Amino acid sequence: MKNKILLVFTSLVFFLNSCSKDDNVMANTLELPVANAPKDVNDASFRAKWNYVSNAKSYLLDVSTSENFATFVSNYNAKPVTDLNEVVIGLDGGTQYFYRVRAKNETEISAYSNVISVVTTGTSSIPEDPTFLKVKANKVTNPFFVGMAVKASQLTAGSPYAVILKNEFSSISAEYEMKMDQISTASGVYNWTVADKIVAYGNANAINVHGHALVWHNSVPKWLQDFAGTDAEFTTEVKKYITDVVTHYAGKVKSWDVVNEAADDNGGNMRNTIFLKRMGPNYIKDCFQWARNAATAAGDTNLLLFYNDYATSTNIAKQDRVFTITDDLKASNLIDGLGFQMHNTYLSPTKAQIETDLNRAVAKGLKIHVSELDIQVNQSNDIAAFTNERRLAQKEKYKEIVKIYNALPKANKYALTVWGMKDNESWIPYSTELNHAGNDWPLLYDANFAIKSSHTGFLEGLD
Repeated sequence: MKNKILLVFTSLVFFLNSCSKDDNVMANTLELPVANAPKDVNDASFRAKWNYVSNAKSYLLDVSTSENFATFVSNYNAKPVTDLNEVVIGLDGGTQYFYRVRAKNETEISAYSNVISVVTTGTSSIPEDPTFLKVKANKVTNPFFVGMAVKASQLTAGSPYAVILKNEFSSISAEYEMKMDQISTASGVYNWTVADKIVAYGNANAINVHGHALVWHNSVPKWLQDFAGTDAEFTTEVKKYITDVVTHYAGKVKSWDVVNEAADDNGGNMRNTIFLKRMGPNYIKDCFQWARNAATAAGDTNLLLFYNDYATSTNIAKQDRVFTITDDLKASNLIDGLGFQMHNTYLSPTKAQIETDLNRAVAKGLKIHVSELDIQVNQSNDIAAFTNERRLAQKEKYKEIVKIYNALPKANKYALTVWGMKDNESWIPYSTELNHAGNDWPLLYDANFAIKSSHTGFLEGLD
């Protein structure tokens, strides 16, 4: 009996010790650190920052000039740090660096954090590259169109806009003058003048014309907004508009954004637009079918049809919704490509997020149009002037995006379109939603038509 009691007691002690050890292992497991944007960037140093990790007693900091950390900056290969930031010193001006951290608790070390890119201030002796964008893009292994959003008023022969367009760009999109409220003045009544000027300019100068956009909830003409007929009659009006516009530009406009921004920003739902309300959940498919039918009837069998949307690289629920839309269209052979707007910032989305988004389209056999590219450098309204630091960071982000696009398979490439020419005429600085009060510099040219470092970054992305 005593032996049995002793055996039970021993087993209980062993069990409790085992639980205690397991609990300690769980308690000591280190979470993945999160690295943050740097602070105090100057010519020779910056302050690397990261979030606190529970149970961590120190951190290991890596700094490199290569994103894959093939080499390390001297003294910054797993450098021990006990604080949540570290001033990285002894750097070169005008140079891109990368940093990451791991958390440490005695012998336990976490996995690596996300990688942060930072460009030190200062200039190099190398001037901006004056090579024309389309010239270099045409020489890559799998060429693609380099596009720009335009206004009809910019297309006067001999103007600085026209000169740059002819030299640099092989595709154009109307910034807003080919949308429904600009063309349709009443049922079956159209003002083609301005849109015709844009299309004629492209055709006369051997520049591809991308149509933007047939259906968008923010460009519904007032007569259609106030339409008092039945939902069936409303649908007939939309069908007539799409049919007439596609027919009018058959053979002249090579591709159309048929539907623009139909996915909601929250929860992965459909955006609750007038088209959804009055035409029902199949309205997108109907619009694509009408566009395809009109092109076929006009003998334009090469017209490419795109769906276009924004912020899908960071909003996964929205991304999923967009691919649900395209899957449905693809199953009926109604869609050729997907437009990724890419109104990005110099910090976001990350390279991995962009690649994941685009690769989903590649896997589905869709052509990819980076359709409205611009890169904000003042999204937090923390600078009043375009600093050297942001200039170089923007350059690297343009380079990153172009490099990602250039690496796509030939069959999936269509165009990479920058949304405007000059910083002072971009929609970004004056958007009431973004509230920049005029202070942002998102494009490739400054207010005086001079190329910026972002232009050089675009070219470097083609290397």
